[in-house]
Amino acid sequence: MAPVFAKKEPALPAPAGVQKQLSLVRVNVTGQPYDYFRPWQKKAPFSKRALGAVLPQGRVLVTADLVANENYVELERAESGEKIAAKVEVVDYEANLALLEPVEKKFLDGLSPLELALDTVVGDRLSAWQLEPTGALVVTEGLVTTVQMMHYPMDVGQFLTYRMSIAMQYRENSYTVPLVKNNKLAGLLLRYDSRSQLLDAIPAPVITHFLKDVQTEHYRGFPSVGFSFFPTRDPQLRSFAGETGKPAGVYVTSVEPNMPAAKAGLQVGDIVTAIGNNEIDQTGNYVDPLYGKIEFTNLITSHTYAGDALALKIQRDGKPMQLNVTLDHRSAQDYVVPPYNLDQPPAYYVLGGLIFQELSRQYLKEWGGNWLREAPQRFVYLDHFQSELFPEGRHRIVILSQVLPANNTIGYEDFAYLTVTKVNGREINSLGNLAEAVQHPINGFIKIETEEDPKQIELEAAQVAAEAPALQESYGIPSLQRLE
Repeated sequence: MAPVFAKKEPALPAPAGVQKQLSLVRVNVTGQPYDYFRPWQKKAPFSKRALGAVLPQGRVLVTADLVANENYVELERAESGEKIAAKVEVVDYEANLALLEPVEKKFLDGLSPLELALDTVVGDRLSAWQLEPTGALVVTEGLVTTVQMMHYPMDVGQFLTYRMSIAMQYRENSYTVPLVKNNKLAGLLLRYDSRSQLLDAIPAPVITHFLKDVQTEHYRGFPSVGFSFFPTRDPQLRSFAGETGKPAGVYVTSVEPNMPAAKAGLQVGDIVTAIGNNEIDQTGNYVDPLYGKIEFTNLITSHTYAGDALALKIQRDGKPMQLNVTLDHRSAQDYVVPPYNLDQPPAYYVLGGLIFQELSRQYLKEWGGNWLREAPQRFVYLDHFQSELFPEGRHRIVILSQVLPANNTIGYEDFAYLTVTKVNGREINSLGNLAEAVQHPINGFIKIETEEDPKQIELEAAQVAAEAPALQESYGIPSLQRLE
């Protein structure tokens, strides 16, 4: 999400010592997002302008949302205006980080790479670096007020976050803003609220994890363990769980199927009391040597990597146990309802004017920033509770998203947002299932069954086939299907 800033005001020149350390380049991005309401086409092109932090080995760090659905990326020297094309080397939408490389690394010659500041704590002052159109550096100082675990824009897991109080000013290249401590990179702007003047930042420890993983042969992404929990402050809950000894730990409320915790044997009702040598209190916090008390999920996302072994100390019915968990990254495609689907076109299948798609959060976000309220509530429900609703997993949820007026759809024009269960008597768990089932009409008709009313839709197979070319021409559909 693009940050929102206060009204632009006259800039104060940066101190000379800071100006000499300038390690920024402008990043210009053009692209086109995919249209999930008309999945065979793209939306209008966009352009974004941002700042990138120059790192060692001729690379530039930016946020992932800057380069989502990009067609072209270029770097621009702030002092000279010289430009060069760049490629996206690695992108992680969950941690909102991306690494760029100019097509010629010598383009960054003369710029001092930024080191990372890993020691930021509450009470530190960080500087936001921005650029004027002239290339002059603008420095705005802010105070770190909180270090906590928060959800990033993709809402997949929680990550360490710095919260700052800072009066940011608008600059046209401020889509990505580096935050600097003693001329070292302490973080990148994640989001900013100009009314409250509060800024959330992706901190250097998360950036360090990302960069270390990039050095491996295949970037795997941040690990997850796969269970939900609840504090055990309630003595009745502790009694119900049979906890013995001093009150501590968190109560396991759900365990994701086929995830590391489930594979290690963690069960609903267990109380997780420690991770490794770090004890967990009743709220779910451990004592970090740098930050003090902070939620234990930081031990997983910031301190471990996919493939690492992690010891969970638990109580089950009052008995202490240890489970050894092998962590792994959960791909977006491993969800029943994928949490994001960027840089690739959506799958779809058009049948006689009926448009079928697979439910994803990217589709729900077509309703805008308030999609949780504005999108079809049944679909929001399926997304939010997918783990509980499909404990054994399911390939995909296929939906009838809308109906194009055509000869085949007379009487069906108002139908939309239906969950498809069967086609021609066959269970449907993906668009591939649907495409296959359509090829087997029953008595010349294609029978589509839905969870919601009207429960059943019939199309005459011969008429659908005969009128397909006219349907494509009428609605400008280059192909009636795009399957994974």
